[in-house]
Amino acid sequence: MAMQVFNSLTRRVEPLEPLAENTIRLYTCGPTVYNFAHIGNFRAYTFEDILRRVVQFNGMKIKQVMNLTDVDDKTIRGANAAGVALTDYTKTYKDAFFADLKVLNIQPAEVYPAATDHIPEMIALVEKLVEKGVAYKSDDGSVYFAVTKFPGYGKLAHIDFDHQRTGARCAADEYDKENVGDFALWKAWEESDGPVGWDSPWGRGRPGWHIECSAMSMKYLGETFDLHTGGIDNLFPHHENEIAQAEAATGKPFVNTWMHCAHLRVNGEKMSKSLGNFFTLRDLLDKGWKGREIRYVLVNAHYRQGLNFAFSALEDARRALERIDRCVDALAARANDEPAPAFAQEALDAFTAAVNDDLNTPKAFAALFDLVRQTNASGTCSKAVLDVFRKMDSVLGVIFFGKAEKAEVPAEVQALLDARAAARAAKNWAESDRLRDEIAAAGWLVKDSKDGQSVTRKSV
Repeated sequence: MAMQVFNSLTRRVEPLEPLAENTIRLYTCGPTVYNFAHIGNFRAYTFEDILRRVVQFNGMKIKQVMNLTDVDDKTIRGANAAGVALTDYTKTYKDAFFADLKVLNIQPAEVYPAATDHIPEMIALVEKLVEKGVAYKSDDGSVYFAVTKFPGYGKLAHIDFDHQRTGARCAADEYDKENVGDFALWKAWEESDGPVGWDSPWGRGRPGWHIECSAMSMKYLGETFDLHTGGIDNLFPHHENEIAQAEAATGKPFVNTWMHCAHLRVNGEKMSKSLGNFFTLRDLLDKGWKGREIRYVLVNAHYRQGLNFAFSALEDARRALERIDRCVDALAARANDEPAPAFAQEALDAFTAAVNDDLNTPKAFAALFDLVRQTNASGTCSKAVLDVFRKMDSVLGVIFFGKAEKAEVPAEVQALLDARAAARAAKNWAESDRLRDEIAAAGWLVKDSKDGQSVTRKSV
């Protein structure tokens, strides 16, 4: 089955096929680096990671560009409030973002362009739009895109202009769907901008948020490319404006396929600091959760369905991953060259069909756990089964293959383990069982095998 995805532009599931050179050219909207990224952000970034992994799983190459928005209303406001240079302010959050990607096992993009490094390209694009008559300079020196001058405006969001308020200018980088109006391409310098600004043909100022992505995506991926993704909240106005800017300038189709992931909610509610349910990745790590447990929760739901994030889901993830670890590690310890059982290929076929069906990760995980169940039940020693686990994990990115984090055993628990080992050597089974219970009460599980006893921390 060829890879198929839901195209937000056509609102149909369609084959994803590269335009050229067996390479999917992908642009993903990256972070606005004014704070640490929260788990809602990472819902989008893990979805995009699954997407690029499935592209590679299908034998295609990928060139991904993810922008870093380091100049906009939020970053300027934050830098000025902190009394530091914009570059110093955003560097903290850029570095944190890349560290967080590693924790969640998100593959790096091929290019991470920062907006402040591409001001000349943005100015050139605005100049072209002014020359073509679809943009104009306002009295204060800002430049706006005239949405009524671009006939295709609204095709991504499927906007019915007859029921929208139009004609207003939208100077803010982000605004509501009701405000269908001319949007800022270049924002004239204001006193509140402080030292942030660049010289341009229209005076000192800085680019609007939307022009940044159009300019950088076309620089690195060409005037027409394969795929653009982001959260559903970016569909309008941000992605709609990207299309208008690019196509009005080039006269060519901008992007073939658009994909958007749904919102994340926490315990059934919108994430909000006032509700006390706003979490950055670092908040969850500080609570003792591991990166792959968080990743498991974020990817184990279809990307177009809302995701309800709860601590109970993290507990389930921990138990599920422990089950996978035990199966894979046991198989690796006994693996040999015996023929692969039929169920291994059947599981891989089911997995492939799932991920190629618009990234259906719930069905993909079902195929993975079916493989775990049958591997345990059959006692197979075939290392070919281990290869199937590796192929599945090349997409899911949650299995450690013998590299699972080994929690340090406290001294008091180790003393109980030593006493239990002595009791077993003396065939004092009653004492062995009593010590097992005492170890369990301390939060640890003992497993006996021909090689002796081993211990793991109990799930939260």
